[in-house]
Amino acid sequence: MADMDGYIEATSFGLKEVASYADFKVKGASNLGWGMKDRLSRIFNPLTGRTVMLAFDHGFIMGPTSGLGRIDLEIVPLVQYADCLMCTRGILQSSIPANVNKPVCLRFDAGSTILTELNRNVLIDVEEAIRCNASAMAVMFSAGDGERESITAANLVKAVDAGNRYGIPVMGVTAVGKEMVRDARYFALASRVCAENGATIVKTYYCEGFEKVTSTCPVPIVIAGGKKLPEKEALELCYKAVNEGAAGVDMGRNVFQSESPASMIQAVYAVVHNGLTPGQGFELFQELKNK
Repeated sequence: MADMDGYIEATSFGLKEVASYADFKVKGASNLGWGMKDRLSRIFNPLTGRTVMLAFDHGFIMGPTSGLGRIDLEIVPLVQYADCLMCTRGILQSSIPANVNKPVCLRFDAGSTILTELNRNVLIDVEEAIRCNASAMAVMFSAGDGERESITAANLVKAVDAGNRYGIPVMGVTAVGKEMVRDARYFALASRVCAENGATIVKTYYCEGFEKVTSTCPVPIVIAGGKKLPEKEALELCYKAVNEGAAGVDMGRNVFQSESPASMIQAVYAVVHNGLTPGQGFELFQELKNK
């Protein structure tokens, strides 16, 4: 017990002052518990409310694709520039040094190279996410895809229930169903369904009319990088997305398949957090590449 000798009673209480941390910048998170907010504040920069996530979970269905052949040589040097890492538990435990001290969005559903029961309705144990010290869990949701929509929605709900028990946010990752079109109507629908089912973050694709998607989703949206683009186009994608309401990006191939991955992720970071235009971001990319 603390020694009461020398105790000095407080006299200044700042009755008219507001604590600087009172404004929590993550959209839709004001009513969440402390643990949820703590994990979200690791993922989203508290100063900007935005994030640059580095996604390298592709191998769980694609194997060693370009840029992911050697995680230790190709990905580990990039993690210092990211706000958050999105990967599978196998790669996290085998290839990512624990002392990098970066928050992890853990791939929470299972995967294989063909569509089987394994990657349709299997989630890893929430205790595994806790052991990995995950700051979020990512689960696919496929709207408008018949039976698969029902299965992925059930997965999402199970993940949210587990996350709520332990204060771990869930990121709903929207997939494009066979009968759906990659447009604002679809992505607004899929994103809203994720949020309505309890996802605290949504990952979706940028599209024309993207403001409709972000404005009608009550939780933060991060955009997927999608297919590999020329560097300047990828930076334009980042710029347009954050200026139309996205809370950041979750990029993979547009970073690790770039001609200079370390330069690219730093340019993406500058566009997302520092407000650089695509032209300024591309100039930074070239400057860093040529060093």
